[in-house]
Amino acid sequence: MVDNLLIVLYALIGILMAVAGTEAFKAKDNPTRYGTGTFWWLLALIFALGNFMPHWLIGAMIIVIGALALFKQIQVGKLPQIDDEKAEAAAKQFGWRIFLPSIVMAVVSICVAQFTALGGQVGIGIGAITALLLVIVMTKAPAKMVYTDTQRMVRSVGAPGILPQLLATLGAVFTAAGVGDLTAKLIAGILPAGNHLVGVVLYCVAMALFTMIMGNAFAAFAVITAAIGIPFVIAQGGEPATVAAIGMTAGYCGTLLTPMAANFNSLPVALQEMEDPMGVIKQQAPIAIILLVVQIALMYFLAF
Repeated sequence: MVDNLLIVLYALIGILMAVAGTEAFKAKDNPTRYGTGTFWWLLALIFALGNFMPHWLIGAMIIVIGALALFKQIQVGKLPQIDDEKAEAAAKQFGWRIFLPSIVMAVVSICVAQFTALGGQVGIGIGAITALLLVIVMTKAPAKMVYTDTQRMVRSVGAPGILPQLLATLGAVFTAAGVGDLTAKLIAGILPAGNHLVGVVLYCVAMALFTMIMGNAFAAFAVITAAIGIPFVIAQGGEPATVAAIGMTAGYCGTLLTPMAANFNSLPVALQEMEDPMGVIKQQAPIAIILLVVQIALMYFLAF
């Protein structure tokens, strides 16, 4: 059942990308509309039909996407603009309630993951659908507005839209290639195991740094936990569940500091039309560093 639900949810994501691709093809003001439309349609097919396609075909499609990016054939172009007056009036009308959909999505996702056998991935999908329905009920938005704003948000991501998938794949490749074991041997030759504080600091900082490089804490987790977390923290007496949970959170601190995390740090720049492409990261940096220090302290005092 879980697998079938995931297939449906990924198919829905594929449909959203197909809509973005169709609109990109129609954007005559975009000089690269054919390349951009092709990019979104290829991603749509991979998400919607990936389970039913041979691996070589998906690989070929990824190569085509890479070629489109290499030759700068993927551009956001001009998107439907938000009416500032209507947006301001709506913000005043809803006030704090504007955050309800985000809160509901998080609560529903956690409840599904914790209290059912469906798991976290399905939980996030159900949470997102619930939040969307709530938004429609709250705003009484017509179908055309839902369609327009959805494809505008998807198209705003641009080429970085494929980064999470590629980076997660890279993490799996690194793990299979034994990068974690090699890193552990190199570090062991420099910093001998046995000091709990050194091990914790090394693990948390490495998680944040590798997440900045990978753009994805999940991709960093397997490599850095095998390389540092297990030999330098868990093997020295650290409680595995605590170390893993806090280590992942330390990685998320790195997510706040990197443009590689496109969905967190590039998408808001595009949606808000910010002049500084690093504006979101600059605002998040002090909080991320403080949180990283907090994670180090929590792991040191709670894991041992």
